[in-house]
Parts: sequence; C-alpha cells; structure tokens
Amino acid sequence: MIGRITHGWIIVATAVLGIMVSFGSLVVFSFGVFLKPLSAQFHWDRADISLGFSLSALSVALASPLIGRIVDRVGARRVILPCVTVYGLAFCALAMLHGALWQFYATYIVIGVVGNGTTQLCYAKVITAWFDDRRGIALATMMAGVGVGAMAVPPLATWLIETLGWRDAYLALGAAILVLGILPAAFFLQERPPGARAEKHTAAHAIEGLTTREAARTGVYQLLLTAFFLFSIAVNGTVAHLVPMLTDRGFSPERAAFAASILGGATLAGRLLTGTLLDRFHGARVAGLFFGIASVGVVVASLAHTLAVAYVGTTLIGFGMGAEADVMPYLISRYFGLRSFSELFGYSFTAYAIAGALGPWVMGRSYDQFHSYSTAMLLLGGAMFAGATILACLPRYSRTLKAAEAAA
Repeated sequence: MIGRITHGWIIVATAVLGIMVSFGSLVVFSFGVFLKPLSAQFHWDRADISLGFSLSALSVALASPLIGRIVDRVGARRVILPCVTVYGLAFCALAMLHGALWQFYATYIVIGVVGNGTTQLCYAKVITAWFDDRRGIALATMMAGVGVGAMAVPPLATWLIETLGWRDAYLALGAAILVLGILPAAFFLQERPPGARAEKHTAAHAIEGLTTREAARTGVYQLLLTAFFLFSIAVNGTVAHLVPMLTDRGFSPERAAFAASILGGATLAGRLLTGTLLDRFHGARVAGLFFGIASVGVVVASLAHTLAVAYVGTTLIGFGMGAEADVMPYLISRYFGLRSFSELFGYSFTAYAIAGALGPWVMGRSYDQFHSYSTAMLLLGGAMFAGATILACLPRYSRTLKAAEAAA
C-alpha cells in the first residue's frame, strides 16, 4: 500500500511539471508580457492582439468535450503526449511571425485546439483514480503547477525578451514545453493503481456515477457552468491585461512583471489551502469564499495607482484563483462520480474557455475605446462575485447524485 501511495504522489509530481508549462499556465501568463513587444514590432492594436488569445480560448472551448471523451475512452497518457508535442512546436512557431495577423491567429488556434490536452483536464482523471480520501489535496498539489508557472513565467518571459528578443523568447519557452511536458509523462504517468485498491478507491468505483446526459440535466451542473463562466471572464480578462495596465500607469516592466509573479505566488498558496479545506468542508462553500476574495482583488486592482495597492489587488486575485482549477474537477467528481468525469470536465472547460475568450477582448476593447481598463474591471469584478454567490448556494453532493440517479 505504501508503495502504491508513493507512486501516486510521483504521478502528482509528473502532473505538476506538465501543468507548469501547459496552456493554462504558460500561454495565459505569458500573453500579456508579449503584448507590447508585438504591438511595437508590427503596429497591431491591443484589441487585435487580444483577439489571438480569444480565438485560442474559443478553440479550447470547442475541443475540450472531445478531448475529455477521448480521455475517458483511451486514457490520459495517449492524449497528453501528442497534444504537448503539437502545442510546444506551435509555441515555437510564434518566433516566425512576420507581421500578418492571420499567422498569429492561426498559430494560437492550433495551440487552443490541443491546449486542454496539456492541462488538468487530462491529469485530473488520473489523480482522481489514484486518490479518494485525500483527493482534494492531491488535486491542489497537482494544480500547484499553475501557481509555479504563474510565478515563473512573467519574469522569465520578460527577462528572455529583454536579453534575447521576443522571437528567441518564444523559442526558449517552447523548448521548455517539450522537455517538461513530454519526458515526465512518458516515463511516469500510469492511468490507475495496480491491483484493486488505492486510497480506498477501487476500479469499480471509478466507473460509478452519472452519464454526461444525466449530469447535464441537473440544475447543479448548469449552475456550476454559470459560476465558472462568470469567474473566467473576469479573471482571464484581468490577467491577460495586467502587465500592460500597470505599465500604462507608470510602473516599470520589471515591477509589473513582479506584480504578476505575486499573483502566481498567491495562486499557489491559495491552491494548497483550498485542497486542504476541500477534504474537510463542503467544496462549494469553499469555492464561493475564494471566488469572493478574487472579486475583491479585481476591484482593488482596477483602482491601483501605487505599488502597494497593485500588489494587494494581485495577491487577492491570485489567492482566489487558487480555488478555481481545484474545485472544478473536485466538485464534478463529487457531484456526478467518475463515469463520465473527463467529458463533463471538458464541457465545463468549454464554458470556462468561452468566457476566457471574451474577457481579454472586453478589456482590450475597453482600452481602445476609453484608454482605460477601470470600468471594465469593475464590471468583471461584479460578475465574479455573482459566480461566488452561486457556488456558495449549491446543495450537498449526495442529495444531487441520488436525485439525478432516481430521475434517470
């Protein structure tokens, strides 16, 4: 048993490395750093550049349910390895931009199509198969990869751009994707524990739960999608424009990047705390609390004209973001079981990604029209608070699962 549990944590470590350079970490947290260099090089408007992120997020939205269904049928490893390969090569290809927006958009669409094959959508299915009693902290540890990436990527990308130029910066980050995303998964990722049990979790238990159709008919699943949508539109819009917003207000690129790193550090801390709380308290209440904290952070960041206020805002946003990727798979597994876990997770990511596509575009359009992000951020903060309220009002897990099974 000890050996199996130990290997379970090796798989968690493998997931941390993969997620650290996944779409949800490297692409999201590097996009704002490259925004101004690309605008200066090609004289593109910020809204035009932001549309690249939006198209990528929409591609994630369209591809996620299919990727989830494939993971449920063939396993995560067979999805992760080819998706990371295409993703890493496409990121390297951004170094070859020559001034045509269609090339920029096409590359980000490719990144989006395979993007969720590199994220927790795949790894979470493996983690939930290995852990039951400690599933919350295992998922939180897995998602620490996003926090580490969020801390490391903005200053690293800034340093690479200043030292090597933006083209070589894309190449260096693409190489990191290929090394950290492929090698650990190829050697260590194992779909399920050997034998019948791991952390009181049997192979038979792994297929219990609702079908995708049964879960989609429940009010709980529809409310989950709504809450994730509202959170995503706010947090992705804020994060994508955080660095340019701060530099517009007189902060140096280094200090703006440091603020983004603080956000990443707070995300890591919030993730680990969320995982601990999920194993002790009702997950929906925990999610509502942390989403509410993030909504306050968005409002504070919208008012930031000093370093102290900026750092407080980004800390609160990051602390609340720590819950987002933990609670999504956790609540799906608890409310609906693991029978169609990855596909349900995929549809949840669709809602999340569509909102993620809208958020940066709304922020970019706000700047181009009003030369300010403040109004848009206040509205997005309100949307995030509404999502927090929805989550805090969700019912207990067992009641939802039993009612849906009875109706089916």
